[in-house]
Amino acid sequence: MRRRDVVIGGAALAAGCAGVSSQTQSTRPIIIAHRGASGERPEHTLAAYRLAIAQSADFIEPDLVMTKDGVLVCRHENEISGTTDVSTRSEFADRRAEKVVDGVAATGWWVEDFTLAELRTLRCKERLPQLRPTNMAFDGQEVVPTFAEVLALAREVGVGVYPELKHPTFLREQGLDPVPAFIAAVREAGGQPVADSLFVQCFEIGALEQLARVSSIRWQCVQLVAFDGRPWDRRDLTYSEMMSDAGLDRIAEYARGIGPEKTLIVPRDGGGRSLRATDLVARAHARNLLVHPWTFRAENYFLPLEMRAGDTGAADYMRQHGQLTAELQQFYALGVDGVFCDFPGAAVAAR
Repeated sequence: MRRRDVVIGGAALAAGCAGVSSQTQSTRPIIIAHRGASGERPEHTLAAYRLAIAQSADFIEPDLVMTKDGVLVCRHENEISGTTDVSTRSEFADRRAEKVVDGVAATGWWVEDFTLAELRTLRCKERLPQLRPTNMAFDGQEVVPTFAEVLALAREVGVGVYPELKHPTFLREQGLDPVPAFIAAVREAGGQPVADSLFVQCFEIGALEQLARVSSIRWQCVQLVAFDGRPWDRRDLTYSEMMSDAGLDRIAEYARGIGPEKTLIVPRDGGGRSLRATDLVARAHARNLLVHPWTFRAENYFLPLEMRAGDTGAADYMRQHGQLTAELQQFYALGVDGVFCDFPGAAVAAR
């Protein structure tokens, strides 16, 4: 796989936001290992990232939240009862708390209530044991990695990094700001090479706009959008409105690309079957925006109805693997510039 090195930190990173970037749409879609090779190892562990690298992923994706002492660590959510053994640890029983994050109430244990040292005493576990029971064999083997460790791993082996900033508005309300911490972590990587580039993504708008204003580093910002809902920091704006022509024009002012939920490109009917593709890819490309849809997974549970496989009456039908290759090749044919996939080896083979 041909790769080129770029410099992280200080005055140079990869080509940045739309309007200043020299990149064009790739003729070879990139493979982004979603939370690492999370279909085969517990997500957001160094083991998952290393397996993705071994499977020739172009980028590894760490979701970033913050510890009580301000360190960026890799967890899909700041509530960690589903991805660590914290609920079994009596010394942390009193940390269980109810919080409202982006309007959603939940009870559990929260990264921002732990120092890094405390968090590192926990061990990771599989988040989807009903769908991925074989991954449970790796429970208890890994600690929660820091963003700095992921940058070091990427630098060592020569792959890209594609972090997501999680809940920046909520974290600021807790007295933690992930954006300056993110900038500092990248700068502290010391100007070492990372293959191709470093993207940064977020469902909120403000954090990306803030990064776009950092003149010393030219970020490749990617605006994440879901099929429904709206950014938490812009309650007056829906994701649907953001995918309009006017919305894409606005995104192109601060971002290099969009990360749409895949049903914004290939919708599904009420029965779960694929419908005719939309024109979103073409409209984004017309504005020089890259398109990296999410998330591609092998289990029947996540696939459109016509791409599922196996006996529908089987107890394990939903966790059986269907035609992931067919779905990936469908999206490649539609011209997407990359895919987020839990099974990066399958995505590489399909490409």
